[in-house]
Amino acid sequence: MMFKSIRRMAADILKCGENRVWIDPSAIEDLSVMVTRADVRTAIKAGAIAKKHIQGVSRARANIIAEKKRKGKKSGTGTRKGGKHSIVTRKENWIKQIRAIRDELKMLRVKKVITPAIYRKFYKRTKSGMIKSRAHLRMHLTIEGYLKK
Repeated sequence: MMFKSIRRMAADILKCGENRVWIDPSAIEDLSVMVTRADVRTAIKAGAIAKKHIQGVSRARANIIAEKKRKGKKSGTGTRKGGKHSIVTRKENWIKQIRAIRDELKMLRVKKVITPAIYRKFYKRTKSGMIKSRAHLRMHLTIEGYLKK
């Protein structure tokens, strides 16, 4: 009961709540004679009264998970949220696909495997969505006789 006023004064001096004031159990006899705020200040300087740290939530586990995610882990089907095209959109898939096919076409034209006219013909087919991949492009070229096996 006698420490209630000491705790209140210490909280006011330390600019914290009364629950965060720590009183040294071994210095209880010395503190029992304290009455004024000046006495409480001297006890704080002596280390008999101190302010407790605010207890926060540890980020250790969150940091470990974040590190794993940076490495590409924890991204399986059970983790994903949303529909089929919410992770990689249809447009992103199309861009990836079309760039690969166009690169293949350019390479064949540069190496003079196909003529510019054939290049243009297959470029348009690719753009229309008729050709789905590099392998599909090569298959069409071999079937039509523009590419040897």
